[in-house]
Amino acid sequence: MNPTTMLRLMGAKKSFEKNHPKFSAFLKKTLARGVEAGTVIEVTVTRPGEEPVRTNIRVQESDLELIASLRELSEGNGPE
Repeated sequence: MNPTTMLRLMGAKKSFEKNHPKFSAFLKKTLARGVEAGTVIEVTVTRPGEEPVRTNIRVQESDLELIASLRELSEGNGPE
């Protein structure tokens, strides 16, 4: 990954963690032991004045490599 892009992502990550400490802590605690196939991840988006929109995925074996790569990036251990 381009070093400039990596620095920009790390800055955005720090800003996000500062703005949303409870969410960041939730993700770290929940995902610390990893995600296994069969895990359901649900996301709800509620815009002001609108009904919530909700979706979920059931993690498949084929998703695990992508999830591991995303976790490495979030920890700052991504590819150089």
